[in-house]
Amino acid sequence: MNKGALRSRLLWKLLAIIAVTCPLVITVVWVAIDWFALDYFSYLLDENNVPNREKVMDMFLDAAHRYLLWSGLAALILALAISYNLIEMVLRPLYRMMALTQKIAAGDYASRVENPSEDEVGQLGKAFNTMTDNLQKVEQLRKKMILDVAHELRAPLTNMRGYLEALSDGVLLPSQKIVGSLNEETLRLGNLAEDLMRLSVADAARLTMERERLNLGDLLKHSLNLFEAQFADKAIIVETRFAASELGIIADSEKLEQVMQNILHNAWQYTFQGGRVDISVERLPGFIKAIFSNTGDPIPEPDLALIFERFYRVDKSRSRAHGGAGLGLAIVKELIEAHGGHVGADNSGGNTRIWFTLPA
Repeated sequence: MNKGALRSRLLWKLLAIIAVTCPLVITVVWVAIDWFALDYFSYLLDENNVPNREKVMDMFLDAAHRYLLWSGLAALILALAISYNLIEMVLRPLYRMMALTQKIAAGDYASRVENPSEDEVGQLGKAFNTMTDNLQKVEQLRKKMILDVAHELRAPLTNMRGYLEALSDGVLLPSQKIVGSLNEETLRLGNLAEDLMRLSVADAARLTMERERLNLGDLLKHSLNLFEAQFADKAIIVETRFAASELGIIADSEKLEQVMQNILHNAWQYTFQGGRVDISVERLPGFIKAIFSNTGDPIPEPDLALIFERFYRVDKSRSRAHGGAGLGLAIVKELIEAHGGHVGADNSGGNTRIWFTLPA
């Protein structure tokens, strides 16, 4: 059904309601005249000793019915005329939203409801614009993610293809070095696939949340134990400042462990040899805040708001073998926000700080 037909049906349905209501009102008035007004009129005739009482009463009923019909007809026409214009005025924004919905269904997310009013229809228009903004962001993110995934896959696949073609043509002879290089590229592809799977799980975290009472300090200690050897290999000093007994929360333990392991891996990866990592957790009014600070190159200010975006890397020239696919902090953001918290990053005292908050 096209927009014009739908518009006509909606308008005429509303007008039909008015057209049915007016005759009902006239019928109620008609009955009121016959039952109540006629009795009172008869009482007045008796009180004033009016002659030809029956004839006068018939004349009264005929006149009342006639004027009621004519006035009712005039009121119906006037009501339909006024209602038509008022309904058109009210439905006009809805018609625009109907047209915009068809554009959105066709993939055009640029259109918006212009100048929405403050009434209920205007609030619907604002909600419609918000929905369209979110859909546009999701579509842009989807396109960007496809391009990023294709870019991430191209490099290792190109390298593997080059090695395999060289081996096949006899340009290179099989060696431990070549096998090692092929193995590294295979691992990179496997890590990317694993990160993408974790990101998809993080996207659906709100639907798979298994909340329980747990201690954030205990989870953090467990995650630190897993990274103890890695920090030791780079002679990184790890300092912690938190009282585990005061960090009880209700959350999903598995997802929070993923959050802390991603942040710790990020801190280990970008901390210089012999550097330092400081971890502090404190309970504030209404929430708990955890801060992970590490020495190393500070993040440029323009990049601070972007490091939680998918596939974003501060150093574009960094080798992917060292820099990863740029999904670790994106996963952190999704999982923390699924818990109702927030994430952020800043530079302080020459250190890079990654922090998150959770409702207490």
